[in-house]
Amino acid sequence: MLIDALDKKLLSLLQEDADISTSALAEKLHISQSPCWRRINRLEEAGVIHKKVALLDREALGIDVVVFATVNLTQTGRQNLLEFERMIEGHPEVIECYTMTGIWDYVLKIVTRDVRHYEDFVRNTLSASDLIRELHSHIAVTEIKNTTSLPLATQTD
Repeated sequence: MLIDALDKKLLSLLQEDADISTSALAEKLHISQSPCWRRINRLEEAGVIHKKVALLDREALGIDVVVFATVNLTQTGRQNLLEFERMIEGHPEVIECYTMTGIWDYVLKIVTRDVRHYEDFVRNTLSASDLIRELHSHIAVTEIKNTTSLPLATQTD
């Protein structure tokens, strides 16, 4: 799918505020409402926009601890990988999970209300799994940048 400069501007505006009305969006883009709506619809159908969500304040909700955990599995056969990934999907504390190149099989971003809850999660959930050979926790101290916005302006047309 071809994404032009107007699409990128539209997407940037939606990343700032997904609740913006089509008419307000069209006005900011200097186009009429119908073509604006068609662009949004096309981007949704193509899967470029796949979901609109509310971003919550983690700390306001009492979720104070962010941990990046690196994981190595006991074996990296296809079945173990799939089983580990299914297991991780079932735990809301794990908000991101990536397969990695290099010495780690996975890196997880885990959020919990406090260190004790994280320790409980590691001891009774992650470490209890026969799939995990090695797990290292890296507790975040200060959040410098946290965004969901993709860098559209830096992409060339």
